[in-house]
Amino acid sequence: MSVFIDFIKMRRMILVAGALLLLGTGTVAQDKNPAMSEAFYKTWNDSLQNAIDQRIDRYRKADMEIFLENVKPGTTVTVEQISHDFLFGSNIFLFGQLDTPEKNKKYEDAFGDLFNAATIAFYWKELEPEKGKIRFTADSPYCYRRPPTDPVVAFCESKGLHTKGHAIIYGIRSWGHPTWMPEDRKVMEKEFERHVRDLAERYGNRVKNWDVVNECYDQANRGLMPDDYTYKTFKWAMQYFPKDVSFNMNECDMHWGPTKRYVEIARNLIDRGIRVDNVGVQMHIFRPEESRKIAEGTDDGRLAPERLWATMECLTDIGRPIFISEVTISAPDETPRGLEIQKELTRNFYRLWFSHPSVAGITWWNLVDGGAAPGEPSFSGLFDKEMNPKPAYEVLDGLINHEWKTSFTEKAPKDGVIRFRGFKGQYRITYKDRKGRVVISYL
Repeated sequence: MSVFIDFIKMRRMILVAGALLLLGTGTVAQDKNPAMSEAFYKTWNDSLQNAIDQRIDRYRKADMEIFLENVKPGTTVTVEQISHDFLFGSNIFLFGQLDTPEKNKKYEDAFGDLFNAATIAFYWKELEPEKGKIRFTADSPYCYRRPPTDPVVAFCESKGLHTKGHAIIYGIRSWGHPTWMPEDRKVMEKEFERHVRDLAERYGNRVKNWDVVNECYDQANRGLMPDDYTYKTFKWAMQYFPKDVSFNMNECDMHWGPTKRYVEIARNLIDRGIRVDNVGVQMHIFRPEESRKIAEGTDDGRLAPERLWATMECLTDIGRPIFISEVTISAPDETPRGLEIQKELTRNFYRLWFSHPSVAGITWWNLVDGGAAPGEPSFSGLFDKEMNPKPAYEVLDGLINHEWKTSFTEKAPKDGVIRFRGFKGQYRITYKDRKGRVVISYL
């Protein structure tokens, strides 16, 4: 019943927002992708798209003033946004693992060109396959999708990327725990604490964001774990990491809809004195068939915009920023139509998430076709297997680097103050002063 009420609430919000915009500036009809059905566009309709645009302007932009020193009125001034406050990222699990140097270079270039954030693989199972032999350094044994962490961290630092370690402890033993892990809760607990301390000592001043516990929701059914391990792992992280490091929970999938239990787990930790700085929620369209059905309008509505919104509203009750932490959008197939479907789904999901005031970042999960975990889809990358950008990459590049960036040139006014409304981030301002010297400043 509560989910149904959330749906009704969201539909009313969309209709009201759309109606308000119609009264203001009028509705601008969206260009429709021929790969998508009319049923799809009845769901992702013009009123919804205009409401999204209105929220993006409201929550992602700010009114700004630039004071120009020693400038002559009429001087040409260039204002360029050079970074986003919002975090657009991808996991970087295939760093250095593609089959040619050229492909590896293209992979690296996506970080900085498109993404300002990277999620680094710290899965304990592959990080320490033998007790005491941790795969930190570049000469560590090869492991698919789990590159040694030192080179990845150094690369991200060289690019100025925001980095997240994923994850200190994984709530599913088969995915996250070394095979040598003892079958004794008390002994295991000591290993957990030692693992947290090892990561803090090596990367505490370098990786500033961590998924402290990943997927703890169903801990009773995921294998032997220390009692209350989620609470204890956060406590150890608070003890060993520097205070300027932020801590996340990461859990659930948007297919589940509004997840009150996740909210309860997070708030319980906070009430017990745990520092939960962010909450992550995932959305994995692993099955190509699901993408096709969404495009045709024959899906079950689990990822309809009102349900996605209701999930974000539910998580907002935790009182922490939300990260769309893992995004998989499979193409139905490798045909031109299949790639266009992936592109259009990507565009609509990203726009909706970007418009929500509590969302602080979005992370694509597998950058290259065929680069997913075993059993996950082959066509879910932004690049094909030869590292050629797909239409989904092009649409994100258009949003992140063009539509959602503010850059312009104008003449300096008499009072020397340029006023504008732009997307939140860092700006570079370039002009010549009265002596003809080039002035470059940052806002």
